Amino acid sequence: MSDVNNEKKQASSIAPIKKEDRIMSWGSNTMLWLGGCISIGTLSMGSAQLENGLNLLQLFLAVLIGSTILVIGIACNDQFSYVTGAPYAVQLKMSFGTKGSIVPVFIRGLPAIVWYGYQTWLGGTAINNIFRAFGLDIQYGYVIFFILFQLVQIYLSTKGFQGAKWVGNIGGVVITIAMLYLLYLCLTTQWDAISANLLGIEGTWGMPFVAAIIAFFGNSTTVMLNAGDYSREVKDGYSSGVRGISYFLAMVPATVLLGMIGAMACSATGVANPINAFYEMVDSKLVLVVTLCFIIMAQLSTNLASNVIPPAYAFMDVFKMKHRTAVIIVGILAVCTCPWVLTNDSSAAGLALFTKIYTAFFGPIFAVLITDYFILHRRKISDSLLKDLYNEEGEHKGVNWAAIIAIAVGAVIGLFNVDISFFTATIPTALIFYFGMKMMPSCASFRKGTTLDK
Repeated sequence: MSDVNNEKKQASSIAPIKKEDRIMSWGSNTMLWLGGCISIGTLSMGSAQLENGLNLLQLFLAVLIGSTILVIGIACNDQFSYVTGAPYAVQLKMSFGTKGSIVPVFIRGLPAIVWYGYQTWLGGTAINNIFRAFGLDIQYGYVIFFILFQLVQIYLSTKGFQGAKWVGNIGGVVITIAMLYLLYLCLTTQWDAISANLLGIEGTWGMPFVAAIIAFFGNSTTVMLNAGDYSREVKDGYSSGVRGISYFLAMVPATVLLGMIGAMACSATGVANPINAFYEMVDSKLVLVVTLCFIIMAQLSTNLASNVIPPAYAFMDVFKMKHRTAVIIVGILAVCTCPWVLTNDSSAAGLALFTKIYTAFFGPIFAVLITDYFILHRRKISDSLLKDLYNEEGEHKGVNWAAIIAIAVGAVIGLFNVDISFFTATIPTALIFYFGMKMMPSCASFRKGTTLDK
């Protein structure tokens, strides 16, 4: 009987989650976001700022400002799902239509699958390197541990948010301890070099400083889009401000620490790769193992929190799959992205270009969602409206061309300069969407119940 109930729960897991069925406390939510925001990319981004000539104070402020802006965006876009219990895939239907929502849902889901495979390969490599550090050089170890690591992740993914919650709680503690240890190493073993290379320079408050703010903001814009996939699991009784504090505590201090640690390690050793830089700083197995454990937990928590949920919900919604089936397919597709190729130096430029191109669509999608929820619906979602979003033949059926046209134009604007695309494309997209909704005859059914309904 329990198996039948579990199957029913999985089959309907994109349905609104009732407030009494939610499993995430404020603390668990904080730990989940902490684990999800930690990545090797943030360390590398910190080291990359040395080329821009920033000093330690400027780097600190750039990371602080960029990550704070990101948190504000998350706190705004989590509200629909926290109130209704519906996921990002359903939220999109209110703006894009039941068929049109397929476009933005896969724009968010495809990169997640690619990064899922990429980070799983890094995690498997880290496990293999721990064995090698102790003299156990296993033939085809990279491949073996990659497959084993992925199987563990798929298994945890089948547990739904319970698996992500468990990994977030444990991983957040491990990651925090490892992060503080790496900071301790920088300050105690390399302070003279850090002082000369990061504190003893004038730096700049010009465009390199602005570019650093944008870089650290853009590093995690993916999760800003589907923030509702997590807030729908948070228990009732937390205001937007209280949830915002949770996001801030989870993401901002960790991002600031990681950015500064990456910069300090690079400035002390001259090695751009932060993992190799730590090994150069202190040639010991303990440092190597701590660093590699940090990588493993960072990849595991990020994958379960940020890279499995969006595409899984997309498959469940579009293809009417059960949760278990969806996460298994996502795991298989992640392997099919051939991450061992993507991690090669020769593939780095292509991966960076892919990242910049899909990021140009994120600002426009975010602009449509925020305009629709805050301006057109004034944060009021009735039960009848929510029910209609699950009705393929309801008022929101088909495609809302105002939203599709808006994100297409916004993406084109963003692609002119992908490094600042979020900021250049957001306002034009919002205006195009608003006036399209107001004037296009095809949007008549989507105007019902909004401020444009006459």
